[in-house]
Amino acid sequence: MKVDMKPYSARMDKTLDALSAQFAAVRAGRANAAVLDRISVEYYGVDTPINQVGTISSPDPRTLVIEPWDKSLLKSIQKAIQVSDLGINPQNDGHIIRLTFPQLTEERRKELTKQIKKYAEDGKVAVRNIRRDAMDSIKAMKKKSEITEDEQKTAEKDLQKVTDDYIKKVDDLAAKKEKELMEL
Repeated sequence: MKVDMKPYSARMDKTLDALSAQFAAVRAGRANAAVLDRISVEYYGVDTPINQVGTISSPDPRTLVIEPWDKSLLKSIQKAIQVSDLGINPQNDGHIIRLTFPQLTEERRKELTKQIKKYAEDGKVAVRNIRRDAMDSIKAMKKKSEITEDEQKTAEKDLQKVTDDYIKKVDDLAAKKEKELMEL
């Protein structure tokens, strides 16, 4: 009986997806609506993501414009952005909120690179935790005599290969994001 690696690969894929979302939220000198994804505003008593209470557009590479459907939310959106870790002061003209992204300084690039490395390391830890869970389940199958010792060894080798592939994918994602950051 061959041990199925698909459930573990699927979990590792989800880890990569989450890591990609974290990298997208890292603000690099150009305007990207993904930086607003984790900022919520209270709307009728419910915390609602900004992208669900208005239109977000980018008139130029360094500006984001938020146009809420309900104008009474302007002050709430402005306050939510100010208290977030975005580091940008929103301008409210009574109809829209404008976010202007400054040019990256060398110091800010270094901070963002550290943040990317931390996210990548967290992603690797998550992948390794999935490997540990899989190893535990393989050992349990061997203990219950569901698989032979040879099948256990083969499954462990296959699992290590899958893990190494995903660790490399995490490194590739991080390198791509760092390169993008240095090109700005």
